[in-house]
Amino acid sequence: MIQKTLLLSLVTILLISCSTAPKKEKSKPNIVIIYADDMGYGDLNCQNPNSKIPTPHLDKLASEGMRFTDAHSSSGICTPSRFALLTGQYHWRRGHGIVNSFGQPYFKDNDITLPQILKDAGYSTACIGKWHLGWNWEFNNKPSGEVMQWNKLRQYYLPKDVKLTGTITGGPLDRGFDYYFGDGTINFPPYAWVENDKIIEIPTEVMTPDVGNKQTKEGSWEFRPGPMVKDWEPYDVLPTLTKKTVSWIKRQKKDQPFFLYFALPSPHAPIIPNKEFIGKSEAGGYGDFMFQTDWVAGQVLEALKEKGFEDNTIVIFSADNGPEKYAWARAENYGHYSMGDFRGLKRDVWEGGHHIPFIFKWPGQIEAGSVSDEVISQVDIMATLASITQSELSQNAAPDSYNLVPLLKGKKYTSPLREATVQNTYKNHYGLRKGKWFYINKPTGEVSKMSDSFKALRNYPITKYDTKGLLFDLENDPEQRTNLYNEYPKIVEEMDALLNKYREQGYSVKR
Repeated sequence: MIQKTLLLSLVTILLISCSTAPKKEKSKPNIVIIYADDMGYGDLNCQNPNSKIPTPHLDKLASEGMRFTDAHSSSGICTPSRFALLTGQYHWRRGHGIVNSFGQPYFKDNDITLPQILKDAGYSTACIGKWHLGWNWEFNNKPSGEVMQWNKLRQYYLPKDVKLTGTITGGPLDRGFDYYFGDGTINFPPYAWVENDKIIEIPTEVMTPDVGNKQTKEGSWEFRPGPMVKDWEPYDVLPTLTKKTVSWIKRQKKDQPFFLYFALPSPHAPIIPNKEFIGKSEAGGYGDFMFQTDWVAGQVLEALKEKGFEDNTIVIFSADNGPEKYAWARAENYGHYSMGDFRGLKRDVWEGGHHIPFIFKWPGQIEAGSVSDEVISQVDIMATLASITQSELSQNAAPDSYNLVPLLKGKKYTSPLREATVQNTYKNHYGLRKGKWFYINKPTGEVSKMSDSFKALRNYPITKYDTKGLLFDLENDPEQRTNLYNEYPKIVEEMDALLNKYREQGYSVKR
């Protein structure tokens, strides 16, 4: 009897000990953002029934996470969209254009960035690939090179004009990243590899239209003149970045959460698929380059799996803006519509300029294979990841970023999550999406001139309307064919007022 009592007492003590022992904190998820360049909504096979491009790896990623059918980049061009993604604020609060050759940083030193808040939350942070957000370059003198390109005389920097040795400030390491490797921007100088804040091999030669006159598989060569490493080979850029990314992932440890921003230079022009990918699509050179882009994403996903990170890693895939102007001819020649069913391309305020692919995989938290038609923006990534990692955002941080976590976990909204979403590429040319309505404050959404043959192919109406602005019902007219500006003056007035409010008050998230 005594032994039985002692045994029961021991069991009771053990149960109490187990119940009061501190529970092991669940490890924070790793985060990987794969960011394509100039990829259209219709280039992702699983959302284009008439696609001529296989994208098996991205299709699989979509089947494992949530695919958004109404996601948008902040801008219709690359630099501004990258800034918006990394700060959670609309780019037009800072600027509209791209960072040109040897351009200064798009950031201010007091900007709060996504890698900064994740670093503060204990993450190891890395950026690999296309930066295109500027550095604090130092110059020995003004550009002394001249060349005729695109029917005009262009001045450019020679190697002697720029300080290319030593530390270069203002880049990824000053924005919250622990590590950087990339070529900056594939078609902008300097044509050299940068690791962290230094150029690995100093450029001594010059890329000019004559030097860079190589064969592309679609479109033109696209390279701006400037300093170049001897024997620089653009065809090596994407394979090198892929190997570096896989290698970086394999060096990470399970007890240290990491954030990787992998900014691809593809399928942006120049269209230069490597030879092993030639003929893998039915959409010409671009289709092959897009197929290679999908393969690269697959290599990253496979590296996560091999290292045992797959089940505790959030993977986000998206693109910075719509497809380049070569998409017109591609549609006519191959029957592949990179813009999907949307009107317009890169640079446009039309849907095709900013309606982009967006996949969010979060193992154990998101229903596999789910699809959301909620309107979201890439600026929402900041608040969403801050919430997931329990990172505090200050009052001034991410002023346009909505937290998507409830949506990702299956919450259904009776009204749109975002009050409204702003679209813009160039100064004073804006679009505003609110519910089913899309308002443009100009009589056209066009910047990239649509070819007459493509207009005929799609039976588009004229692009010049006789109204001051434009209004479309995207629920019933996703291709933006019928302008309802005159039919709904009150809606136009309300949307224009809301757009001006967002622009003036410095934030758009409801507070």
